[in-house]
Amino acid sequence: MFTEQGPTVRELAVQAFSSIERGYDLLAPKFDHTPYRTPDRVLDAVTDEVRRLGPFDTGLDVCCGTGAGVGVLRRLCRERVVGVDFSAGMLAEARAAFPPEGERPAEEEPAGEGPAVDWVRADARSLPFAPAFDLALSFGAFGHFLPAERFGLFAEVHGSLRPGGQFVFPIGAPPPVGSRAYWTLLGFDAAMRVRNALWRPQFVMYYRTFRLGDVLEDLTRAGFAVRLTPLAELGRRPDGSPRARLVVATRE
Repeated sequence: MFTEQGPTVRELAVQAFSSIERGYDLLAPKFDHTPYRTPDRVLDAVTDEVRRLGPFDTGLDVCCGTGAGVGVLRRLCRERVVGVDFSAGMLAEARAAFPPEGERPAEEEPAGEGPAVDWVRADARSLPFAPAFDLALSFGAFGHFLPAERFGLFAEVHGSLRPGGQFVFPIGAPPPVGSRAYWTLLGFDAAMRVRNALWRPQFVMYYRTFRLGDVLEDLTRAGFAVRLTPLAELGRRPDGSPRARLVVATRE
């Protein structure tokens, strides 16, 4: 996709007509060469903002994929970081990107000792963790959950955090109605609805179902105290509003 290292049209088509899990297993080796991988500028903006909320000892990357969020957590947490995903293929790529200490080439070993990194294969709708984490985050995964599943997902994260722990994630401003981005996302979601009506297994991936007002309501119902903070590094829209905000949900 768009580069020689990315997936071909045929590979994307096979993925699109697979289940979510199988689709990501197939895409995993080339995922980081697609636009679906969270851009570094977003990762850096979130890192800078979340650092002000710390310090943190333990962190959880929910739906970690190939580990971009784990890279953020390694910069923020002192003791332990865990990435959880249900795709074995994505976890394999993540493990390769973040090998345990002692397995990396000497020139890649960090100067200081970083947090331990663990990987867990599990469905985010049924997380296998006790309240053990100070910080949880997620990037780019929420389109894979239907609105009816969102509260349950948030409740699982809530149950994985210690009291006072924080669940953070970026959320972009919706594109202006009638803009090219607006019609692109609308068209993509419409195509996915048609695909899922006609083909099994379903591949749930929607861009327009994660509306801020609904998200804040579900977080509150799950037991979080929620606030928003602008991600200033990502700029502002012509009307002066931020292009993206960081949702900070604290377990009370």
